[in-house]
Amino acid sequence: MRHAAILDALRSSGAVLVAEIAAQLQVSDMTVRRDLVELERAGRLIRTHGGAVSASGSATVAMDNEEPSFDARLRRQHEAKERIAAEAATLSMAHRTIALDVGTTTYLVANHLRERAHTKVFTNSVRVAASLGTSQAEVYLAGGRVRRDELSVGGAEAVAQFDKLWFDICFVGLSGITENGLFDYSFEDVDLKQVYLRRSGLKVALCDSSKFQRMSLVHVAQLTEIDVLITDAPPPSDIVAALKAAKVDIHVAP
Repeated sequence: MRHAAILDALRSSGAVLVAEIAAQLQVSDMTVRRDLVELERAGRLIRTHGGAVSASGSATVAMDNEEPSFDARLRRQHEAKERIAAEAATLSMAHRTIALDVGTTTYLVANHLRERAHTKVFTNSVRVAASLGTSQAEVYLAGGRVRRDELSVGGAEAVAQFDKLWFDICFVGLSGITENGLFDYSFEDVDLKQVYLRRSGLKVALCDSSKFQRMSLVHVAQLTEIDVLITDAPPPSDIVAALKAAKVDIHVAP
């Protein structure tokens, strides 16, 4: 009965969260996690941090288990990321309060905001804050624990601080995107990503084409939770169909 309910939820939304299923079925989180383990062994789903996604089409989806270093990611697809960053900066021109996530592409976006006066930038990236520290923009850095290499700030204090605010626009970085949603490597960063998506008027995901049909440890959000995807090439047809169904605008950077 529980397995059938979980699979029904996956068929309707593409992803489930442990806490939501536990509340729906009135069982413990541990019981749901055991169910997910059993269903994954049977090939019916793929577990993620805090939930699971559908296994349909998983033959074409690659799983990334380890996060490359920031410098290695910055070199990878650098020209494509520069184009995406420029398009993001153009999109942000009409907005005064900008939430800028951690990541290599968002770091490149920051470089385009250096001469932007009368703009407030909120970030949990120490690199972004340092890049904008002597710029015309007003910069606000979340307070909390700093994660090595990524130099991202996280934790309950950072989440509570930014969850009180409202941003005109946010730019969120990803490690992958499939028809089942947005993914990232680190569960330590996901809470702030979700704050940005929850507390922004316009929600923008940045994703170069090397990340199509890739998933990793954490399921960040459903496609319905973003308004715009900026990328460097048209996505595969199944992702395009899912984005259109979620009413997400696709911007291919020139």
